[in-house]
Amino acid sequence: MLETVERSKIRDVVASQLKSYIVDENLKPGDRLPTETELATRFGVNRLSLREATKGLEFLGIVEAKPGRGLIVGRMDMQRVTEHLGFHPALHDVSPGELIDTRVVIETGVLPHVARRMRTDGAIYEKLKGINEKLRQARSLQRWLELDILFHRELIAASGLSPLMAFSDVLVVFFQRFRESVKKAEWQGGVDDHQRIVDALAAGRADEACEQLRSHIESHRHRMNGTK
Repeated sequence: MLETVERSKIRDVVASQLKSYIVDENLKPGDRLPTETELATRFGVNRLSLREATKGLEFLGIVEAKPGRGLIVGRMDMQRVTEHLGFHPALHDVSPGELIDTRVVIETGVLPHVARRMRTDGAIYEKLKGINEKLRQARSLQRWLELDILFHRELIAASGLSPLMAFSDVLVVFFQRFRESVKKAEWQGGVDDHQRIVDALAAGRADEACEQLRSHIESHRHRMNGTK
């Protein structure tokens, strides 16, 4: 049974308990959940509170309501998670240095996976190269930002590690916070950095690509500190 809590909190508590139930029962996508009445009884709430809780989980794809079947376990919609992660206050409160360090850890960490996948899928190289060529032709800051974010997102996506895409919206927050630094950047130098990274990955030199990418990201720290 739930302890007495504010109504606005009941939804979150029930959602948390339902997620725990799915994990504890080792349920998989497509598995059927108990009926609304059974779940409401299990969690000690009314059916209205249960529905409020499941709505949020449905939005993320954790559960699905199927006509004639009731609630089933769904598949997490990582795109929706990613869309909203960028607006989380915690991402806006962190220091510039933490944003830089986070990018270094995430982006350099995926490169060995990208290099391995490039060996059997030449389309990955062509896609990243194509985005970089568009960057080379960008003439406005807004267009540059859009393409730069796209390049780094695709670099993460190329790893094949789909859960990491939930963290790629750190890039959006990063470029919002470092807009002045981006203005001061040598755009042509950034394009050249990107191409060196992609070429090193295509050649199987993941370590070299990691060092190049680390230097590329760290350049924002140098500009922030007024150093070269």
